[in-house]
Amino acid sequence: MEAYPLNQTRTSSKGPQPGDDHIIDLRQVVKTYQTPSQSFTALQDLSLCIQTGEFVAVVGKSGSGKTTLLNLLAGIDRPTSGIVSVAGTELHTLSESELAEWRGRTIGLVFQFFQLLPTLTIVENVMLPMDFVEAVPSTKRRARALELLERVGIADQADKLPVTLSGGQQQRAAIARALANDPPILMADEPTGNLDEATRKSVLDLFAKLNEDGRTLIVVTHERDISDYTDRQVTLVDGRVADDTQK
Repeated sequence: MEAYPLNQTRTSSKGPQPGDDHIIDLRQVVKTYQTPSQSFTALQDLSLCIQTGEFVAVVGKSGSGKTTLLNLLAGIDRPTSGIVSVAGTELHTLSESELAEWRGRTIGLVFQFFQLLPTLTIVENVMLPMDFVEAVPSTKRRARALELLERVGIADQADKLPVTLSGGQQQRAAIARALANDPPILMADEPTGNLDEATRKSVLDLFAKLNEDGRTLIVVTHERDISDYTDRQVTLVDGRVADDTQK
């Protein structure tokens, strides 16, 4: 599968549209963790639909189930019961190896602590997902990685190690890596939690531009003012949807 060219624009679908398909559909999802002393239910009978092209913030206090939800959507974890369907695939039907392949092509993940490999240069970090999935021909991977780094504004840092970059530059590198295989969905877990205010705004501006191209974005955060950038805000309380506000 050829990666989506950087100079080509996806068809944008901002917010739910009549007749639109859901790119994400959760139906009566329960996630319970077993501990040595007791069981803990992180998500309780949660149902949620997200349309193609939406920019959704999932907010809530620590322990509300935000990260658990993200892990289920990314196929990192499996529900105890209920259905998780993402980009037309019901994730419970996939084996672990099939999930890894599906995730590499479908989901771009951005983490709070960047998760860049310290022994690889920035451009090598961005190329790594391409090596795993092989969605981009090997002869084109470095060029694509450099284009992505240019897009996020740090092409001049390509051959440096992560430790030499600022936090904001590392997060931009992580976003470029998440886009490596041109996934239709970008998910971020507290992506601005370790950034100063100016850098935080620049990262959110970058997310907004990616969404304008038609990419679906889901950002898990405890920062409620992210709603300035998003189409929709879903609030979790004790593993349930307590509020779902559409702009």
